[in-house]
Amino acid sequence: MSSNTSFFGDLLTSIADRGRALLDRSSRVSGATKSATLVERCQDLLSGRGEASGVALASDILDRYAHMKTGERIAFFEALAETFGPDRDRLDQAVESYGRTGSDAAMAEIHRASEPRRQELFRRFNLAPGATAQLVRMREHVMDAMVRRRDLAPVDRDFGHLFSSWFNRGFLVLRRIDWSSPANVLEKIIRYEAVHEIRDWNDLRARIDTPDRRCYAFFHPALVDEPLIFVEVALMKETPGAIAPVLSQDRDHLDPAKATTAVFYSISNCQRGLGGVSFGNFLIKQVVEEISRELPALTTFVTLSPVPGFRAWLDGERATESSAVLTAADREALKDLDDPEWAEKEETREALKPVLAALGAHYLLLARTPKGRPVDTVARFHLGNGARLERINAMGVLSAKGIAQAAGLMVNYRYVLSDIEKNHEAFAGKGEVVASSAAKKLLRGDTSTRALVPTT
Repeated sequence: MSSNTSFFGDLLTSIADRGRALLDRSSRVSGATKSATLVERCQDLLSGRGEASGVALASDILDRYAHMKTGERIAFFEALAETFGPDRDRLDQAVESYGRTGSDAAMAEIHRASEPRRQELFRRFNLAPGATAQLVRMREHVMDAMVRRRDLAPVDRDFGHLFSSWFNRGFLVLRRIDWSSPANVLEKIIRYEAVHEIRDWNDLRARIDTPDRRCYAFFHPALVDEPLIFVEVALMKETPGAIAPVLSQDRDHLDPAKATTAVFYSISNCQRGLGGVSFGNFLIKQVVEEISRELPALTTFVTLSPVPGFRAWLDGERATESSAVLTAADREALKDLDDPEWAEKEETREALKPVLAALGAHYLLLARTPKGRPVDTVARFHLGNGARLERINAMGVLSAKGIAQAAGLMVNYRYVLSDIEKNHEAFAGKGEVVASSAAKKLLRGDTSTRALVPTT
């Protein structure tokens, strides 16, 4: 893959170099290019130059963009939103033609005319060597700007629309990451790990270069040695309830042939600019297939997942005097959470375990967004992929991040291959949280409340 990518990259660079010569000659004739703005250059790119000059112009635009400051970028995004939307005159004519003729050709013209011109602009940007990575970064800048500029949302949507096609599953390549992988890839695994920080090279090696640990990543041909998403896997004999034994460098290594359980304990998206493009569901399913072929004795596939929104939800309930979730006994027990060192005290941890487990069950099984979806983002991801909520583990993570985000809570989601489609349909169609009986038993309240949660 890398040799082919290098060949085509060199070819595009050669085309761009020839195109720059054409542009330079053109500028000497017209004397106009030095005064042209970036937006005017975008208009020129859309006007349909030849291949060589088009590649060169796209490269020039992206190079100029790369040197912009934040305010200049936002002005450019404003122009993309305001100037490069659909051609309204063309769209009006297409609608009028369809109303008059009702023909398929007129309908097709409506479709073409309604597409924002910036989508074609982005496609032409992508002619330039290395442009895909630059466009992913550009979308990151748009996302940053949208914190205060929601009017830029149409530009963001167009990026998302194109990326969902450009990064289609059919273009992705699954690669195992191990100690022989290129150093620049290993450095990125350390940098992009978003769930359990990789402290140093020894920590990384313990995760990817021991017999009972695996790491897999998706790559795209246009982003050489740039992982899109990766998953870390532990091969074990049973489902773990805490992360510390999984990450321990002093653990006894298990012969992979004796493993019965594959534990997905960390999934990290690497490219923020590809937000909204789904990789994780494909990654888990393909890794399951991959390791099942290698190790046919594996029968159980589970996660050990964080619960990133639990502490914020819990604090919100504690701050609500009329909370229907917390009992007086809960409120009294939860006062221990106000002690910054509570997690270091074994007696306190043991006292809080049943309270946090029960409240975690309510949060995961019953708490809903205004749109009726589970509040927890990780839960939505795994349930949407067809997993079931298997087990809730109080005190599963005692790191500073785990305490701050989840009050120590972790969750196992289980992927039963024969049930994935059924579970996915239950969640996607009815919003049902499919859960094990053990998880459901943690719920408190009357039987009518429990009936909201389906049984497996």
